[in-house]
Amino acid sequence: MGQTLASAVEDFHRARLQAKLEDLVGHLTGRSTELLSYEDVRHKLRARRRPFQRVDDIALNSIVGSVGRYKDFTRSFLPRHASSRDRWANVEVAVTGMEGVPPIEVYKIGEAYFVRDGHHRVSVARQMGADRIQAYVTEVETEVPLSPEVEPDELIIKAEYAEFLARTRVQRIRPDADLRVTEAGKYPVLEEHIDVHRHFRGLEQEQHIPYEEAVAHWYDEVYSPLVRLVRQQGILRDFPERTETDLYLWLSEHRAVLEEELGWQVSPAMAADDLAARFSRKPNRVLERIGRKALDAVTPSELEPGPAPGRWREERQPPRRGGQMFPSILVAVRGDESGWSALEQALVIAHREGADLKGLHVLPSEEQAERAETQAVREIFDRRCVEAGIKGTLVFGFGTVDRVVCERARWADLVVLSLDHPPRPQVAARLGSGLVSVIRRCPTPLLTVPRSPSPLNHALLAYDGSAKAQEALFVATYVASRWGVLLTVLTVDEGSSSGSETLAQARHYLEIHGVQPQCVEMGGDESEGVAQPILATAGERGCDFILMGGYGKSPLVEVVLGSAVDRVLRESPWPTLICR
Repeated sequence: MGQTLASAVEDFHRARLQAKLEDLVGHLTGRSTELLSYEDVRHKLRARRRPFQRVDDIALNSIVGSVGRYKDFTRSFLPRHASSRDRWANVEVAVTGMEGVPPIEVYKIGEAYFVRDGHHRVSVARQMGADRIQAYVTEVETEVPLSPEVEPDELIIKAEYAEFLARTRVQRIRPDADLRVTEAGKYPVLEEHIDVHRHFRGLEQEQHIPYEEAVAHWYDEVYSPLVRLVRQQGILRDFPERTETDLYLWLSEHRAVLEEELGWQVSPAMAADDLAARFSRKPNRVLERIGRKALDAVTPSELEPGPAPGRWREERQPPRRGGQMFPSILVAVRGDESGWSALEQALVIAHREGADLKGLHVLPSEEQAERAETQAVREIFDRRCVEAGIKGTLVFGFGTVDRVVCERARWADLVVLSLDHPPRPQVAARLGSGLVSVIRRCPTPLLTVPRSPSPLNHALLAYDGSAKAQEALFVATYVASRWGVLLTVLTVDEGSSSGSETLAQARHYLEIHGVQPQCVEMGGDESEGVAQPILATAGERGCDFILMGGYGKSPLVEVVLGSAVDRVLRESPWPTLICR
């Protein structure tokens, strides 16, 4: 039974009332209720119409715009004007009666449709709850994807994308390229990246670089590697509303800002880690930032628990840059002669790792940076790095040594510093020790260097099976296999009768990784601790550096009772690599 004209008119008035409510809600929420203009979209997206037409059933909610009548209906095709009443009501009568209606005519751009003829038919069909409608479809080609969810403001971005594709021809050069962004004004920045890359490549090649060749090389050698890093590190999970190109631009900018702030080069991987840590809105990241700030505000640095065991390895391993564990070394220098031992030791490691040195000279205030003696420190640092054939950059930090070193350590893979003031046995001295604070809070392995550097040819690993000792075992395996050093593993049995099993575990791990260690098990006195056996074994076996885990007990217990780490640092004549 068809609809009467009177009831159809009533339906029209209800539809108009809904249109007014939809516009009011849109005004209050800032969400557009406008249909898109086909001509505007076609022009902005540089679309080209195909000459043929087909008949298809299309989804009504995929119709987002109109040819010429985009002001007459809301985004959901509710009628806005009283003048549409008769036409609208007659269409409803025809749709519900025996007469029926012909297919509408639409243009299709991407996955979105624009009504050329049949606006009232679409409006009535939606009011009647239909999902689909028959239509004559004319395809309109564009290189820019368009979805039915597109908002008017998004067209600005789409238009910029179309201009970018037209100018760079990147989608013809690299057909799989997807360079969508979510903010306006970003495509000129991408073009600037290409122009800068072209300029420096021309200087490098000493010839003119054709534009399309520069676009291809930028995409392959600059853009794609950074996007692969974004995928590998799962950063899009931290910013689900962003695209890969958004993250490429954001990461490039963030890395440049970091390098300017720090005065050092920052690897893309480290910049990506920092970007997620600082700005991710994932609940666990937000809670971590809040908790860290709260802890810093109320806890003395000597009593802060520091990072969890193995966290540095999770963040930096497996090695991301050519298989190196320590491609970036932070070395703290003071400027007096005894303080240069840390630099000399760092140079030894840098040669083996092919690493860059990040020099750090901590000053109480910025005013001291301009003094002649301070500039002399930079000159000496630069000269010694050049003489050693190692790339190094010295920067000044301001504040207390422990705070500045720990803040800067997150940008390196290893920290090296001179051991001039080892932790003293008195409780008050330990509580005020900057070195204790650095050992506990430093996010990377830490190498302390007493008096003079070592050639690092024979390592002693002190191993007790604890979580931090496991990290020391991991590092010992690397240095033994990568550097070709001798390795002695020591386990001290303090009466638990598990020393042999613990030592066997270490031996097994090393051997399956191709390292043949010398293994030593010693009995120990619980009251004396393990420091004395460690030092005695290192001396007897001819070791020239020690590897061990960091503090294993709570900060308060370590301060009150002391630690084997502290005693080793006080009495060892060799460098000690402390692992987290």
